Amino acid sequence: MKKLVSAILLIAAGVAPEVVSAQSAGTATEGFTLVWQELFDADSLNRDRWNIEINGAGGGNNELQYYTDRTENVRVENGCLVLTARREQYKNKNFTSGRINSKKLIAFTHGMIEASIKLPSTANGLWPAFWMMGNDYDEVGWPRCGETDILEMGNADGIKSGSQNRYFNGACHWGQGWPAASYAKASSHLYSLQDGEFHLFTVVWDETGIKMYVDRDKYPKYNPYYKLDCPQTEPDNEWSPGNYFHKDNFILFNLAVGGDFTGIHQAGNITALNDENGNEASMLVDYVKIYQKGVDSEHTDFNDRGDLDTGIISVELADDNIYEITFSGDELTTKAPELSLFTPAGRCVAKSATGQISTAGLTPGIYLASNRQNTIKVLIKH
Repeated sequence: MKKLVSAILLIAAGVAPEVVSAQSAGTATEGFTLVWQELFDADSLNRDRWNIEINGAGGGNNELQYYTDRTENVRVENGCLVLTARREQYKNKNFTSGRINSKKLIAFTHGMIEASIKLPSTANGLWPAFWMMGNDYDEVGWPRCGETDILEMGNADGIKSGSQNRYFNGACHWGQGWPAASYAKASSHLYSLQDGEFHLFTVVWDETGIKMYVDRDKYPKYNPYYKLDCPQTEPDNEWSPGNYFHKDNFILFNLAVGGDFTGIHQAGNITALNDENGNEASMLVDYVKIYQKGVDSEHTDFNDRGDLDTGIISVELADDNIYEITFSGDELTTKAPELSLFTPAGRCVAKSATGQISTAGLTPGIYLASNRQNTIKVLIKH
């Protein structure tokens, strides 16, 4: 697969530059830097970033929809991804809908991922989801690939309690085979998440585990609604979650109809698609963003640089001298005679007396480029 190579100058400072804040106003950044984003601003879905799934297999959950690649079900409109569930006869199914993933296109290990989502009314029978799976799914299958469900709504328990506009959950699934090991935690939020507004769903994922948050841009002090500790692999325990959640993952969005999660398996019991809404409802995604800190445990495998500004940038320092680093092909170059490249943890990964470093063999991510007197932060993406 052809990989795009680019570099972004992020910051100019002294020997110890500060980390650039994340781009979402109000988000508790905790030292993260934006490394990839999808703003859905194009006229159509970018197929260098996303696969559209086509099948009526029921997702392994006895779901009632057929996923199509028709614009009626999957489209980009007004700066948003739009996934639409419809009540219609299609290939022996009573419903159609949309599901996309970034498998083998956009994948990463560790960081913070967030998506701004407008949810449909799920009552009764819709099942919107924002989640991740291991990028080795095709090779090892499920549940060995590991699955992280950041947002799911429409659960049968929420239907029973009459609170499904506030009732949602996060979950993780892993293991050597069926039945999979699972840990799910449901929450009843303080206010409706199906109010016609966009809500921010965030996962912070690192070498210690996984934490999930809702509307952290508005309420940064909220505790996580889900937390899974999986600090390290345990070779003697093949069912330990740490063996499944420290590798590249890809992103998924989908809007399912019925199935085991909702407890509804008959088309006539799906009330969310009705005459009042024209027998269709949509899940909208305004954006999805990936942030990282530049630590050694992180990794990226991006087929596309995402909606980030890139190019050659000159940075003016306090002494009015221009310290310029340029990037062309696989070469990082400075006018200074010496150039060293470090990880944020301080490990030197490349050094040159000529001011030119090849980045071809480096893992994509965040680095510090230094000429001894000054240091800048660069993002290298392959």
